[in-house]
Amino acid sequence: MALLHYANRKQGTRHHLNNFIPQLLAAFSQKRLQIYFTLLKVIAHKTVSDRPARSEPRVRKRRPKAYPLMTKPRHELRKQLQTA
Repeated sequence: MALLHYANRKQGTRHHLNNFIPQLLAAFSQKRLQIYFTLLKVIAHKTVSDRPARSEPRVRKRRPKAYPLMTKPRHELRKQLQTA
C-alpha cells in the first residue's frame, strides 16, 4: 500500500516546530500569528518520500490473550493474588 502524497511524519513536524519556537516566543501578537500560519504551511507542504520497500500490513499487532480485562484497581488485584 503506497503512502499518500500528503502523509506527514511526526519527526519532520517536530523538527519544523523546534525551528520555529524561538521566533514564535520572540514575536508579538500579529507577527506571531503570521509565523504560526507559516509554520502550518511548511508542515502541510512537507511530504514523506516514497519508500518502495516499506509495507504497512493491516493486521492486529497483538494477539488476543486468555486473561480477563482489568476491572479493578491494580493494588486490589495484587492483594487478591497475595491472599490466594
